[in-house]
Amino acid sequence: MCAHVLVAEDDAMQAELIRRSLLAEGHTATVVHDGQAALDAARRRRPDLVVLDLMLPVIDGFEVCRALRRDDDLPVLMLTARTAEDDVLRGLELGADDYMTKPYSPRELMARIRTVLRRSGRADRPDDPVVRAGGIAVDPVRHEVVCEGRPVECTPAEFEILLAMAAEPERVFSRRQLLEITRGTDRASTERAVDVHIMNLRRKTEADPRRPVRLLTVFGVGYKLSGGRG
Repeated sequence: MCAHVLVAEDDAMQAELIRRSLLAEGHTATVVHDGQAALDAARRRRPDLVVLDLMLPVIDGFEVCRALRRDDDLPVLMLTARTAEDDVLRGLELGADDYMTKPYSPRELMARIRTVLRRSGRADRPDDPVVRAGGIAVDPVRHEVVCEGRPVECTPAEFEILLAMAAEPERVFSRRQLLEITRGTDRASTERAVDVHIMNLRRKTEADPRRPVRLLTVFGVGYKLSGGRG
């Protein structure tokens, strides 16, 4: 079972825990930290499931769920510290497929996700966790990277950056977003260190690192992986 999961969670540590648990299960994940970003991500790249915190800034989880249900039939698993029965019922009435309260067990969360994916029919996708884009293949299970058929040795932080960018080719990631992605593997990292990671990845994946064609700089914004899926 391989799925792409959108995680909408404003707590960066919780979001990272969920993301890494998903990767360990062979899934890919997109992480956002507010409700508007969740809607934008869901419309930009239709995920197989949304793990949705209720206490989100900008637009709360209830409104996000309502909008998702209005636009599509995406499976939604609500994950929140709100335990009042009225909140649970409201979430289910809005169409949430499941509801978990914090604190929670990551193992139970992954089991619930598997159940929702099976019920929704999203579990019928090919069992291939490898993410491919721009001539690069990233395997989150074996922790391997291949570029144009050639194995590439990556540090943990470099691997996390490539995995995130390959999951959403052509998306521009800011340095701060890439910093959050690497925090699970390199807590001493800084935004400046992100530039070094990108430089090293270019050296490992580009024919001419000084004239990159894959890992591109978007001036004043950040970086993106160009080349599309496949």
